[in-house]
Amino acid sequence: MASTQKHSTGNPYESKFGYSRAVRRGPFIFVSGTTSTCPETQNLLYPDSASQQAEFIFAEIIRAVEALGGSKNDIMRVRMFVRRDEDTGLVGSALKSSLGDIAPAATMIVGANFVHQDMLVEIEADALVNG
Repeated sequence: MASTQKHSTGNPYESKFGYSRAVRRGPFIFVSGTTSTCPETQNLLYPDSASQQAEFIFAEIIRAVEALGGSKNDIMRVRMFVRRDEDTGLVGSALKSSLGDIAPAATMIVGANFVHQDMLVEIEADALVNG
């Protein structure tokens, strides 16, 4: 049976709600819903910019996958939750600039509410590590 590895950051919601940033079992890595909350300062970054939030989030997702032995190229699927309809193009552009060379399967849901009023974007990802 494959063991389970967990990756956590300093994000305050991880300890408050009792979850890991990412979990790996066997070749599978699941990255929890990620926002632009800075793990070091615990402050929400870029409260007025869905684009900058999404860029930060994709970088955090890549770091989480790498922390569990995967790579950016292993990301197979992303799910993006966006507060405002007018931000969908910006979030889509951040996906393309961060992972466009991989072109993962993707879903974008609009009209989401989050645990903090200034969160405009939350993104989840799944990866499959080969070898």
